[in-house]
This record gives sequence, structure tokens and C-alpha cells, in this order.
Amino acid sequence: MKADRLLSILLLLQTRGRVPATELADRLEVSVRTIYRDVEALSTAGVPVYTERGRHGGISLLPGYRTDVSGLTADEARALFVLSAQGAHSDLGLDGALGSALRKVMAALPAPHRPAAERISERILVDPARWLQPGPPAGPDLGELQHAVFADRRLRLRYRHSGAPAPVEYTVDPYGLVSKAAVWYLVADLQGEPRLFRADRVLAAEAAEEPVRRRPGLGLGDVWAVLREQVERLPKEVPVKVRVRRGRLDLFIRIHGTRLAAAPPETGAGAPEEWVELAMAFQSPAAVRALLSFGMDAEVLSPPAARREMARAATEAARVYRDQWDQADRA
Repeated sequence: MKADRLLSILLLLQTRGRVPATELADRLEVSVRTIYRDVEALSTAGVPVYTERGRHGGISLLPGYRTDVSGLTADEARALFVLSAQGAHSDLGLDGALGSALRKVMAALPAPHRPAAERISERILVDPARWLQPGPPAGPDLGELQHAVFADRRLRLRYRHSGAPAPVEYTVDPYGLVSKAAVWYLVADLQGEPRLFRADRVLAAEAAEEPVRRRPGLGLGDVWAVLREQVERLPKEVPVKVRVRRGRLDLFIRIHGTRLAAAPPETGAGAPEEWVELAMAFQSPAAVRALLSFGMDAEVLSPPAARREMARAATEAARVYRDQWDQADRA
């Protein structure tokens, strides 16, 4: 709609200052000619907007001009208030700031939209933790990481790698922070190479005095795309076929559902089969040991390497308990 486009132009000019007509056209997906017609319409409506030609020209508002814009639609208002259900602001220490911002937005909303916006927090709840799994371990205060990111400073880290016996120290060049599946990551260069650091493994962080040394022309989104592709190119998982007793299937899927390689078969009432076969995928044959907690209610059918791992795990567990039993008998 033209009214929405005019409002968008006004907001962009109010926020950005001088903006080239070509950029406005690209962002609003219209022609440059349409942008100039919209600017003329704003001027006719009394908005002090003007254009400047030349290499550094563009469209601007008169200096000092501000307007309270509250022309949000009902869906736009709901979208803003869903922010309060996401949780990332809590990790960043922005609870108070978000609440204050939403109160200001609420005051500016058209009266008919306020009840719908207020109901968002009562009707929408986002809980990022998976069933029967604790959330990620509490990491350090993200404040120092944020400080280095926003101050464009290098960052000294004391970092614990998974499975490593001792932490290591790094000096990195941060691009920014990324929250993925409720886990925070620091995206940074280490000696000019992109690296990913889990925030909950950072034991200590200190912003250095030296300015950050990012590679030219790259932003957080660019480096994150490279790192994400590297993670997703990990070696292919091992396909594993498992059978599970039907009575334990729901619990099995709640715990191990992320490893399913295909949707489980229908489990309607009265199904005659006692066992249900599932197609799963694991990083390695050894990873199937996680299924041992289901005892005789889950059996790995293939591949042979995975069956051998289950047999070894069961034998090791039996030996531990047998030794304990023998010691109790001798006592």
C-alpha cells in the first residue's frame, strides 16, 4: 500500500538521515521514479523533505524535524511484542531495556491495537530447551564479550575445549555474538582464520586495548555463514537400525528423537507388533551406547559395528556390577 510505503520512507529518513533514492527503491522494492513521486506526496502533506543531486546527494528531512509515528498495524504490533518471549535479551542483560522499550511502543500504539499487543505475553511462550534435556550450562557473563564486540577491541580468552584436559588462552578478533538453539557463540578470527567459541566454555574474557583486526569487507553474517557451512559439512552420520518395544516408543522418541533419520511408523491403538523398527543416525558406531539406558527395550539391529559397540558396553557394565557384587559377598 502507498500509505505503508510513505510511512516506511519517513521512518528511514528519520533514522538514517540522507538516503539515496536508489537505496530507498531497493529496500521498498519499487522504482526510483515511484520513490520521487512518494517524496513529492510527503512534501505536499507538509513533511519537510527535500532532495539533493550529485554523487553524495540523496533524500533528507530538514535538520531537527522529528515526528511521532504510531501507524503500526495489528500484525506489526504483535510481532514487536513477541520479542519479549524469545529470551535472548535476558542472556544479554537487556531485560530492563526491552521492557522499557515495549512500554514506550505500547504508549504510541493506536488504541485499537493495544489489547492484542498486551495479550501476546499471555498467549505466546517460547521455551528453547528440549524435552528431558537440561539447558546449556551457565556460561560467563556475556557483558565482557559484548563490550569487546561493540567497542571494536581484540579479546583475550581463557577457553576450555570439549574433552581437553586444560584450558587454553587465545587473543581473537571478534565479529559478534550469535544465539543458535539457545546456545551463545562468539564468532571471531584467530590469527586471521574464522573460529567459533561457545560462550559457556569461556572461563575468562578481557577486552584488550588494541583495536580489532577484522578482515576487510567481512561482517558477522559473512563469517557466520562460513562457519555454519563448516559445521554442516562434518562427516556423514552412520545409519543405524533399531527396534524398540512399542510400549516404550513414546519415551524413546522424546529422548532420542533428534537422531531419527526418518519419521517413526504410525503407532495406532491395537497395533499387533510388539516391536517398532526405527531408522536412526549417529556420529559414529560408538555413539549408540546412549541407547543402553533402555536395556532390553531397545535393540540395535544394524550395522554390525554398532551391535558390537552395544555388546561391549553391556559387557563392561556387567563386569562393573559383577565385581561390586563379588566384593559385597566377600565383605
